[in-house]
Amino acid sequence: MTEEIKLLLAGDLGGTKTSLAVFSLEAGLRAPLLEGRLPSGRYPSLEALVKDFFKQMQEAGLDPQALDRACFGVAGPVVNGQATITNLPWRMGEQQLAEALELPSVTLINDLAAISQGVPQLADNDYHTLNEGEPTPHGTIAVVAPGTGLGEGFLVWAGTRYRSLPSEGGHVDFAPVNDEQLELRRYLQQRFRHVSYERVCSGLGLPNIYAYFKDSGYAAEPAWLAEQLAGASDKTPLIMQAALAEDGPVLCRATLDMFVSILGAEAGNMALKVMASGGVYLGGGIPPRILPALEQPHFLEAFRSKGRFAEMLGRVPVKVILNPKAALLGAATYGFEL
Repeated sequence: MTEEIKLLLAGDLGGTKTSLAVFSLEAGLRAPLLEGRLPSGRYPSLEALVKDFFKQMQEAGLDPQALDRACFGVAGPVVNGQATITNLPWRMGEQQLAEALELPSVTLINDLAAISQGVPQLADNDYHTLNEGEPTPHGTIAVVAPGTGLGEGFLVWAGTRYRSLPSEGGHVDFAPVNDEQLELRRYLQQRFRHVSYERVCSGLGLPNIYAYFKDSGYAAEPAWLAEQLAGASDKTPLIMQAALAEDGPVLCRATLDMFVSILGAEAGNMALKVMASGGVYLGGGIPPRILPALEQPHFLEAFRSKGRFAEMLGRVPVKVILNPKAALLGAATYGFEL
């Protein structure tokens, strides 16, 4: 951490909520001076939201003008200091934000870059291990994060510390690995111009798998479930909860099983693409909620099923990030290390 930055505002910006926190160099990353969580959709811009948080700072006895820098993780691509959030009409620029908020410096990074940057800061109780593996010291680390969408990123060793790099890998072509997944792809190809991994491996994608099994006649949909799904704005939690329940509906269990296999396969793909000898971390909101399913053999079987590279992937550690503040922690880490 540089000695020049003493007080930092870090943020994790999402389409639904924005988490903000003030960190001091003296107190460290594990002891923010103030934290806040605000509903993103209620604000016309990031500037308006942050100014509301500044009021909370003042009420807590903290002066916003004492901030040396702000670093925000953004749920969307960041190009030349400009960014948009996928599910919000906000347009952001680092220079414009610095001027509007009267801050010396503002940095925007991709949200997966933020989550990735937080990985080296995780304590043992911040993650759950699916495969111990044999991590290589300073090896590349991959992050695959199914939440509302599918985010991917990775970390490379930069001589003295890890540096995160963003990716939009969740939008690459979905590659079926068996006949059942091939039929899923054919089904979705009729509905979407492009069938990406996000279409089948995210909160947006889980209902697509469910619809495939239902429409293909795989099993009957219980009346009670049909009624609940019809009235739900977000079907994903209902499907996951039903799948994890004892004697849950066949449709839901088949959906979650395929989801887990696809996630395992794509996590293995990511491990190969970046040679993630340091490990693969599963972030996002979904993995912590489906741990019992991820602990079943078919996740790691799909992860390792890479032909001649199966043995190598068996040595790659696989962990689930449990700390919901990983992205905020990563944004703070990135901001202090600039």
